[in-house]
Amino acid sequence: MAEQTNPPSQASKPPAPEGVSGWILFEDNHCLAFNKPAGTLTQGVPEGLPALEHIARDYLRHHYHKKGRVYLGIPHRLDRPVSGVVLFARSSKAAARLAEQFRDRQVTKIYQAWLAHPLDLELPGEDTWTDFIRKVPDEARGEVCAQDTPGAKQAITRMRVMLRLPGRTLVQLEPETGRMHQLRLQASLRGVPIVGDTLYGGISLEGPHSQPAIALHARSLTFLHPIRYGPITLTAPYPQHFPPPA
Repeated sequence: MAEQTNPPSQASKPPAPEGVSGWILFEDNHCLAFNKPAGTLTQGVPEGLPALEHIARDYLRHHYHKKGRVYLGIPHRLDRPVSGVVLFARSSKAAARLAEQFRDRQVTKIYQAWLAHPLDLELPGEDTWTDFIRKVPDEARGEVCAQDTPGAKQAITRMRVMLRLPGRTLVQLEPETGRMHQLRLQASLRGVPIVGDTLYGGISLEGPHSQPAIALHARSLTFLHPIRYGPITLTAPYPQHFPPPA
């Protein structure tokens, strides 16, 4: 049976290293997982913007009294306005094995999203979204395209409706592929953009401390421990800007 980790809800802004423990979903000698807030980039940011990578390194340096550079492997990422589970590796061996799991699609990623739509539009209870998408050259966005378009890659997502409200639907999304902005593009294509995703036609949504946010939450991540190989499921509590299911 998979291990379950359900910590308290996250803080609304990047804490000092000693206060980051409330964000941690899982920690051992090989892995470190956080509940990333919306508005925080995962890695490699412009000057002055918070990055979860830096927060994680500062935590390890402070908590374990490490000096010099702290190793941190990054096998996957979340978009800046997306909240939820982010997994890091604490050793090169763990990083290589986790990267292999993500590459070979052995990791189960479950997202939840609030979709906005006209009152007369109703999604089927379950569906599989299959499209071809590509990154727009020289722009930080993707687009849906024909299969034979240069750079086109197939995107597949399993969708299940969780809750229906007038003009809003809460869905569970399980991507089988990992393309740029995959879930956001596929929802927009079907006339049901994610709430807050103004890049792809959604209405605006304000996250913590006025940071950009969309109602897309990486709710859980299931993977094999890179050393012990036992299954682990990490579950991220909902952020304040994301209404939980009733």
